[in-house]
Amino acid sequence: MRQPSLFVSHGSPMLALAGGTYGVALRRFANGLPERPAAILAVSAHWQAHLPLRITTAPRPGIIHDFGGFPAELYALDYPAHGDPNLAERASLLMRGASFDPIADAHRGFDHGVWSVLRHAFPDADIPVVQVTLPVIEPARLAELGRALAPLRDQGVLILGTGGLIHNLGRVRWDALDDVIEPWALEAEAWFMERIEPGRNDELFRHRELLPLSREAAPTTEHLDPLFVALGAADETDQIRSVFEGFQMGNLSLRSFAWM
Repeated sequence: MRQPSLFVSHGSPMLALAGGTYGVALRRFANGLPERPAAILAVSAHWQAHLPLRITTAPRPGIIHDFGGFPAELYALDYPAHGDPNLAERASLLMRGASFDPIADAHRGFDHGVWSVLRHAFPDADIPVVQVTLPVIEPARLAELGRALAPLRDQGVLILGTGGLIHNLGRVRWDALDDVIEPWALEAEAWFMERIEPGRNDELFRHRELLPLSREAAPTTEHLDPLFVALGAADETDQIRSVFEGFQMGNLSLRSFAWM
């Protein structure tokens, strides 16, 4: 059965320990799918690299605790999902057809942008996962990458882009309550959603030009860019479905949604 293209704002690594309503929402979304994914193909803000693309091919990739300064309990977490070398090969063929030439990576583990989300959505870690690098390219070309991967959805593969719709670590308020949201962050998030929901993709691609708050929302674009991959994997037959709405630390968006 056709699987969604999903964008998740993954927030602080601490959400992996106690997801609260966010974790509950991810689990509810996963439980509500008409059929469980046969596999997951993920693109994360935390594996950004210049071309050529790389793709995980290990049968058991393991995970990476790619952060510092957090409690020991966070480093003790694991997410022992299998890889899927066959899916990696199928995805590679599709990407080559769109002039991407991925390199097999038999050593890379899943970064926290992937496993911190999946441990809430699919806590049994019993669905194979393959991860592709987030290339340093323009938004329209990132959407082409998503479009190249889109046929996998009809083969039971969930496409996951994980990053953050509003992500400015220089502006986060570590002591802020979750219900205290700074107006600029709400305004920037609303600008994106007003274009995501009706599919005004060209305006989204030009966010640096058209959104005055673009550099506040995304001083660097690695957390926003997975959105364009997930967007590219969607098509006109999809409807957008909200998965979660909310903020952390004053302005860190947790907004997550799926095309399905």
